[in-house]
Amino acid sequence: MRKLLIVGSGGREHAIAWSLRNTGSERGELFCAPGNAGIAQVAQVVDIRVDEHEELAAFAESQRIDLTFVGPEAPLATGIVDLFESRGLPIVGPTRAAARLEGSKIFAKEFMSRHAVPTAAFRTADSPSDAVAHIKTGEFGPADSAVVIKADGLAAGKGVVVAASHAEAEKAIEDLMVHHSAGKEAAQQVVIEQALTGREASVLVFADGRDYAVMPAARDHKRIGENDTGPNTGGMGTITDASVLDKAWQWRVVKDMVEPTLAGAEREGFPFKGVLFLGVMLTTDGPKLLEYNVRFGDPETQAILVRLKTDLGQIFQAIREGTLGRLKVEWAGGASACVVAANRGYPGKYESGAEIQGLEAIDESRVHVFHAGTSHAPNGKVIATGGRVLGVTAAADDLSGALDLCYESLGKISWPGMQFRRDIGRPLVSLADVESL
Repeated sequence: MRKLLIVGSGGREHAIAWSLRNTGSERGELFCAPGNAGIAQVAQVVDIRVDEHEELAAFAESQRIDLTFVGPEAPLATGIVDLFESRGLPIVGPTRAAARLEGSKIFAKEFMSRHAVPTAAFRTADSPSDAVAHIKTGEFGPADSAVVIKADGLAAGKGVVVAASHAEAEKAIEDLMVHHSAGKEAAQQVVIEQALTGREASVLVFADGRDYAVMPAARDHKRIGENDTGPNTGGMGTITDASVLDKAWQWRVVKDMVEPTLAGAEREGFPFKGVLFLGVMLTTDGPKLLEYNVRFGDPETQAILVRLKTDLGQIFQAIREGTLGRLKVEWAGGASACVVAANRGYPGKYESGAEIQGLEAIDESRVHVFHAGTSHAPNGKVIATGGRVLGVTAAADDLSGALDLCYESLGKISWPGMQFRRDIGRPLVSLADVESL
């Protein structure tokens, strides 16, 4: 009987734990550190933080864990995979060198340039004055043009600002680099980037350093407000559906982005093993890469994994052994959706600690409630402790069916301060004017 360890505590990790239980033929021991109230229903939670690498390695060693999978980006960026491998502990995820694709926006953009991966025009700056000077040159259009400002380092989803004008861009630079709105370390340097128009898609692949398997494309809804308004969040909902990325667009993304990225990483000495996430903008000039993530997205994972038919543990083992090319990864047809319920105030300072009502009313044979920010109160009740709290997720024959299941279930769940978007799955940008490929 195998022993598996998941590192993380969010909705992504709950979905991974659920998938390992539901797609696998074996019922080994499953651990999650530190986990949450929902994960505790399917795995043994371990009170070790994701940044406690030495303690995690010691636990894996003492428990003779057969395979560890890392969910969040921060431990990957700080070298947890390197530590485990140095001790001979089996683990799945990119090394610290490979994790730079997410850990540094500057490294990622320069990597794209080196390997001819199509992306937006950009400049980098290591001071507020340099950043403003780049904007004032006019190379990013007239003063009323949109500009994207990105913190170089990890910023928990708060380091990207799509400024509607140059004035807003200058304010974003001040907020990031002077007032440290995304954290002091994240924005020591910034990327100034051309704003692209089109429709976004999230393309994720399993990769073993050379071979890869593409997952169903997803579309994320980042902004807190309906009609795509308000500040960016970690994600308020996702869908998977054939309309997100048709076969012609997917072929372009794979040939122009996935394959050059994996080949480039291998040539530069850090073969990519794990889950590679590509945030793509579908423009009239073809697909353009917005960013890399070096792990499952959240809440993309929830919507994607409810369609997985192949044993997820077997996929992880194939990544570890470099045999992914010999494994057929299969997905259910149809569509899926995940709608996130968050605490009032998120993505800013949010309320916390309210008891969640109605979870027992959910039909778990049709809908999956993945916990993101929950814990147990002393009386055993589940309470809302995070910014994003739950990811209500369903798969169906079509997208409308999946969304109906999600919203019907959300109507049964409540707590003081609960908020969620009611327009997940609604197309925000038409691609009617995009050339057919």
